Amino acid sequence: MSGSTLIALALLLPFLGALLIALLGRAVALRDGVVLLVPLVLLAVVAQLPGPVLAGEAPSLFLIEMMPGLSLRFEAEPLGVIFACVAGLLWPIASLYSIGYLRGNKEKHQTRFHVCFALAIGGAMGVALAGNLITLFAAYELLTLSTYPLVAHKGNDTAIRGARTYLGILLLTSVGFLLPAILWTWVVAGTVEFTPGGILAGKLDDGLMGILLLLYVYGIGKAALMPFHRWLPAAMVAPTPVSALLHAVAVVKAGVFTMVKVVVYVFGTDVLTGLAASDWVFAIAAATILIASTIALRQDNLKRRLAYSTISQLSYVVMGAFILAPLSLIGAALHIVAHAFGKITLFFAAGAIYTASHKTEISQLDGIGWKMPWTMAAFSIGALSMIGIPPAAGFLSKWYLLLGAWQTEHLMAMLVIIISTLLNTAYFAPIIYAAWFKPPVDDAQHGEAPVAIVIALSLTALLTLLLFFLPDLPLALAQAIPGTAP
Repeated sequence: MSGSTLIALALLLPFLGALLIALLGRAVALRDGVVLLVPLVLLAVVAQLPGPVLAGEAPSLFLIEMMPGLSLRFEAEPLGVIFACVAGLLWPIASLYSIGYLRGNKEKHQTRFHVCFALAIGGAMGVALAGNLITLFAAYELLTLSTYPLVAHKGNDTAIRGARTYLGILLLTSVGFLLPAILWTWVVAGTVEFTPGGILAGKLDDGLMGILLLLYVYGIGKAALMPFHRWLPAAMVAPTPVSALLHAVAVVKAGVFTMVKVVVYVFGTDVLTGLAASDWVFAIAAATILIASTIALRQDNLKRRLAYSTISQLSYVVMGAFILAPLSLIGAALHIVAHAFGKITLFFAAGAIYTASHKTEISQLDGIGWKMPWTMAAFSIGALSMIGIPPAAGFLSKWYLLLGAWQTEHLMAMLVIIISTLLNTAYFAPIIYAAWFKPPVDDAQHGEAPVAIVIALSLTALLTLLLFFLPDLPLALAQAIPGTAP
């Protein structure tokens, strides 16, 4: 199968799935069959993309030229294939989990939920495989709009308020900052095509280049850099499968992926090295890591603690990109994968706890490990990955980030990684300890969540371990990204 055909299928399958799910809404068994089958087919498609890309090919798909120099075009390159493979691998697992969660909690509007979930994956695929900034922007906005109904799924006042905050901040940043940055790039560079080494060298003086960089950085609101981070905790009103989608599979990954893509293919590391604005972005990312981790410490609600953990973990990717060292870029790319597997496991576990016991607060979790051993074992693995303890995947990406900081003698980066790792330990270790070593806070009798949920979280926990022991494919793709050669 040709590379262009693979790209076309990767883009079309989620939308075909959304259509079939909508048509089969009343035939629940058939609908749920499609919910599981289409993601598996997509996985089989995206699994074929690394081969040609690692062989040096650049498969592409041209759709339409809107005006000279502006076209909708898709291309598979190493960084995008990493993101596409992560989304493709986690969608079928998330779909299995969603079926178990929605049924176990007797949620309404299940068909609409699955349709929007599929559309969101379609948007993520568009972002991952975009060949230029205009195509990426269109897919980025589709991802925002398709996830709004998911955040508002419950339909109560709290959900509507949270969804409005979510939509408002993401549209404000993308339309107010990102779109002007793209248009400015087109004017000064004469192109918006992603090009290894960037397209802006010699096009602007340092002052204007710094302003353009900051427009991109804050225009990519899905990366959740402070102060444009409130949309992420606000979205915690959504059902847990949505939280998993936002934090692991699609939305935040689209944000940090876009950030790295802009560094590598729009500015280029040579242009950013020595630019004062690059130091500012590093400082913003470092501050976000430490402040969000500190806020997470104070959260008793489990999903909110995980939300602020996500804000912190995302900025590892941004900081890694702006250390501007080959090894730190590899670390940033690997952290996209490691965080996806670890954080989806944590949210799956939170949803399992809610489904089985209706507990939402950390203070309610004493002794729950013995009632829900599969769930809390998976949670423990996900937490170890977020801390960066082997043999979980988070150790691998943090190690490369540290090596990149060492490579450039960036003492501040090393200090931030060490301090934040201690903070990660401080807000995850008490949960693990309470679950396994404290007596239960009540005598309520309950076991594990529905089997579909337990299977899903067990699979993602297993992936978190396997990435540590079998990192060859993502590592090879990360090392093929322009700018990662020593």
